[in-house]
Amino acid sequence: MLRSLWTSASGMIAQQTHLDVVTHNLANVNTQGYKKRRADFEDLMYQIWREPGSPIEPNSLVPTGVQVGLGTRVNATPSFQTQGNFQITDGPMDWAIVEGNAFFQVTMSDGTIGYTRGGSWQIDDEGQVVDENGLLLEPAITIPQDAVDIQLSPTGIVSVRIANETELQELGQIQLARFINPAGLRAVGDRVFVQTDASGEPILGNPGEDGMPQVRQKVIEMSNVEVVEEMVEMIVAQRAYEANSKGIQTADDLLRIANGIKR
Repeated sequence: MLRSLWTSASGMIAQQTHLDVVTHNLANVNTQGYKKRRADFEDLMYQIWREPGSPIEPNSLVPTGVQVGLGTRVNATPSFQTQGNFQITDGPMDWAIVEGNAFFQVTMSDGTIGYTRGGSWQIDDEGQVVDENGLLLEPAITIPQDAVDIQLSPTGIVSVRIANETELQELGQIQLARFINPAGLRAVGDRVFVQTDASGEPILGNPGEDGMPQVRQKVIEMSNVEVVEEMVEMIVAQRAYEANSKGIQTADDLLRIANGIKR
């Protein structure tokens, strides 16, 4: 009876984590470039009362055996790097990666490289292109103070028009990064991921070349969270949590009956 109590408790803990993942997705439904996550479960160890294949007669074996599981747990929360919806803006520094799976690169405060799908860029006091948290775009691009127009080509070339000039001045080339296993990246917050052993080394390239997606100006990629799907997942988590709590109540009732036999 105690086994069923702990088994049901493991189910309640797992469903609480499931709900945590769902509510995090819903909380970021309007976060630019956010990639939704999913809770994956695995069963725990088993107590083997009778091994499958154990001999019971000279020419006969146990076909299935007796194996009693001890519950479940969340073993992974993979992210889904599918394309989010696009929002058209009038901002010349709003850039989006389209038609593929890749990341902008930013220089972190410790000098390492981070990767983001957020495309709302700003210009700091030195004219450098930074994200909303002040992280520098990598490779760095500096906008002149007398620039009156900023243009981004689909292949990632950043150009400006200087005051009183008609020709565009090319400033630099955006470089994107993609990974063989983007789900293996580690999220550090602020829409930034960092490389891990699971993600593999970054594959760098210019937009529109060697399989890299193109980029677009005056467009922002929004979250890829589908509210309806998350609401269904919330209902599933709630009902599973409730079912596991019923298991605890039933086990408790059986223990109470057993304790009351000698009265």
